[in-house]
Amino acid sequence: SFTMADVEPVVDNEPDYKRLHAYSLVRNTDMDDEMLSEAVDTAVTACDKFPENLEAAAQMLKQAMDTKFGPSWHAVIGEGFGFEITYEVKNLLYMFHNGAFSICLWKCA
Repeated sequence: SFTMADVEPVVDNEPDYKRLHAYSLVRNTDMDDEMLSEAVDTAVTACDKFPENLEAAAQMLKQAMDTKFGPSWHAVIGEGFGFEITYEVKNLLYMFHNGAFSICLWKCA
């Protein structure tokens, strides 16, 4: 048995949800495997490169997808947003990254 004195408090400045979600989680997609892999890798790279400038991250993601898979891609990266979109079938990605950002990526000509 142990007493409360035996248990040391855990001191951690990082919120629990960030530790639990320190990875990328695809919430919804209809992309094929090749496109999905490219999109997730690019989204993660963009968010990690521009954690303080989500507009630049979204621009990087959109430009990379336009170059690789043709126009017209749209990207939204942020916290606490809702959306309703029209998109081309097999061209949607909604994911979470690092417990902090939601990423919605879609193609619509």
